[in-house]
Amino acid sequence: MCAIIGVVLNKPTISDFQLVKRVFLESSIRGLHATGMSFLPKWSKKIETIIESKPASYFADIHLHNDNFSDMLDKNGNLYLIGHCRYSTSDLEYNQPISNENISIVHNGVMSQELPEKWKDLYGYITKTKNDSELLLKTIEERKEPLLEWQNSSISAIELHLESKSLVYYRNGKRPIYHSKLDNGVIITSTSDIMTRASSGKITAEEINKDVKVKYDGNFFTEGVLVTETLDLQNE
Repeated sequence: MCAIIGVVLNKPTISDFQLVKRVFLESSIRGLHATGMSFLPKWSKKIETIIESKPASYFADIHLHNDNFSDMLDKNGNLYLIGHCRYSTSDLEYNQPISNENISIVHNGVMSQELPEKWKDLYGYITKTKNDSELLLKTIEERKEPLLEWQNSSISAIELHLESKSLVYYRNGKRPIYHSKLDNGVIITSTSDIMTRASSGKITAEEINKDVKVKYDGNFFTEGVLVTETLDLQNE
């Protein structure tokens, strides 16, 4: 059980940024062992990623205080960000987000229970880490459809794309994901109660349907529906 977070906000205010910080803090109930985020700052030509093997309370104090706010915005003054709060059952290596220079992902679920030594033979991917979420990144890099390629896995995920300046988010029937549409963008959370607590009940989160991929670029929401054989266990 981990938490994933996604944010696209046009011309965010300090109040918006404080809401994002509270979302991280409220998400930590799903994972206290490590926290990370990727974002698109104006001072970099690649995705920037920060990861700490610490809970969100520590991470937010260091990396999400108001003094850092302007440094996290792109050249147009907009915020593109994904985050992760990890619950670990083993070690604190290979935390999320997992990224290359152009794509970063956060994932809640299990891609494979096979040993990492077998991944190349089983799936054809050479990975840099032993985190099975990297298999999801490799699938995206090859422009394959994760929800179709990994129908036996459990997936809720958010992708951050540098070139298109967008978030893509989705789930199958084995993990939840919600989004909250604001006047100036969207915030994505693992569960609806995270946003309820972070906003003191002022913002309502909407569940993303199984097998619906949502793309948001700061202006338009685009949805695509896939057909898989997975049941929606979140509604059972």
